Amino acid sequence: MGLLVLPGFLLLALLLQVTVVDLIRVKGVVPDLIFLLVVFYAFWRGQREGAFWGFVAGLMKDFITGNYFGLNALSTAVAGYLVGWSESRLYKDSSLVVMALTFFATMVSQLIYYLLLVYLQIKIPPGVALVGVVLPSAMYNALLVPLFYRKLYRLYLKGWFRMGQF
Repeated sequence: MGLLVLPGFLLLALLLQVTVVDLIRVKGVVPDLIFLLVVFYAFWRGQREGAFWGFVAGLMKDFITGNYFGLNALSTAVAGYLVGWSESRLYKDSSLVVMALTFFATMVSQLIYYLLLVYLQIKIPPGVALVGVVLPSAMYNALLVPLFYRKLYRLYLKGWFRMGQF
């Protein structure tokens, strides 16, 4: 069963992302439910699986948006890898720890995405990117952690997300 749960949740998050999440837009920023799942899973399972599922989830987002294919895959994979590093180092029962981790991971992912856009010669002023997108996205994602983390963590502890190692 665990083999299909994470991909199923990712597909559900993707469906919600492209349909109803836009309704909770605040000052042009929407939460990233797919990214939240990657952060949670990487925190539970470690670097390898965090990077793998970050890449898969990023590709899913890239496929749906159709813009700059591969940028989400790369930036989300790096964030998944970095979050996975903390898997055995931080306390998993604390929503505050996961909020801070999510804030940090979103910042890293968004900054990598921005740098990749700059590399592709897409001109966005750094201040606008940081204040208008990166920080608000990080705060929004972090603030959503208490709504989802405990429920999903309980499912993880019951074995719903266990798929084996890569």
